[in-house]
Amino acid sequence: MIREANKNDLEEILQLYLYLHETGIPDDSDQLRSTWEQIINDTNHHMIVCEVDGKIAASCVCVIIPNLTRNVRPYAFVENVVTHEDYRKKGYATACLNYAKQIAIETNCYKMMLLTGSKEESTLNFYRNAGYNSSDKTAFIQWIDM
Repeated sequence: MIREANKNDLEEILQLYLYLHETGIPDDSDQLRSTWEQIINDTNHHMIVCEVDGKIAASCVCVIIPNLTRNVRPYAFVENVVTHEDYRKKGYATACLNYAKQIAIETNCYKMMLLTGSKEESTLNFYRNAGYNSSDKTAFIQWIDM
């Protein structure tokens, strides 16, 4: 089942993020809870999860960003695409990305953007097969206080 995360999903999502690039789960704190509340209550911030047998198997984030160009149409930014290692190659992340695309269509976005830190050809091909390309734009990142 593909759905948007709810308040009760925080712990499981943090566990899933260990398969991204995280080395640990953040300590339970006011900042963590406040950030989670902000994400859950933001109508432009969509935490998408794929639930299989009561467990979150995959997830992605889709943020709709208001915009003054392109006839004042927003765009979507997709980030934190992840699948639990026990559930890979079953189409769950693709289902999450498709859900994100539906949100982008319904909110009249003119484009979707996705960044990945992966250099793995299989991961890059996964994104290509999902309809993304790496030839239209050049991404630059500036890390702050890392």
